[in-house]
Amino acid sequence: MTETRAYHHGDLRRALLAAAVVAIEEVGPAALSLRDLARRAGVSHAAPAHHFGDKAGLLTALAAEGFDRLAQTLTATGDDLLEAGVAYVDFAVTHRAYFEVMFRPELYRADDAEVIAARGRASAALRSGVVALSTGGAPADPDRDSLAAWSIAHGFATLWLAGALPARVGDNPREAARAVLSRPPPTNTPPPSPPPAR
Repeated sequence: MTETRAYHHGDLRRALLAAAVVAIEEVGPAALSLRDLARRAGVSHAAPAHHFGDKAGLLTALAAEGFDRLAQTLTATGDDLLEAGVAYVDFAVTHRAYFEVMFRPELYRADDAEVIAARGRASAALRSGVVALSTGGAPADPDRDSLAAWSIAHGFATLWLAGALPARVGDNPREAARAVLSRPPPTNTPPPSPPPAR
């Protein structure tokens, strides 16, 4: 794709973001360079800077897009918190480049209005599942419960991507996530005492 053709069709920005996704999957977000990105997209070295300013600008756009995609994914599960957790893990596995950028705010402008709005939509989608799960009205602390649900799903996704989970969880991330996320939380209640011997 030439720079002139990309500009003519109005898709150079999209082409650069797509090239960034491929590059991040290969080398990670920290090693991404605008020069390599331009080469991959088949445009001049100045093209990425023209659209994004710098690497942080590019990763800011990628983070905003990632949070939007995650929000859409979570919203599609309705108010089912388990399905939202499974969808979260699936998103991390199938959109790894986005996932690796979204949760590395030191790489982009986390105070960007588009990032804040998209992150808010993703949080709201997860929170709706927490609220729907509670019985007898609103949960006592929806913020804490949402954070707990997010931490569990995110932790599982991160461990899966790092290859740090034991082999017994299997090779299907959705099935493995469903099995783990559906377990009831542990309690501090001691097990009942066995009946006295006769």
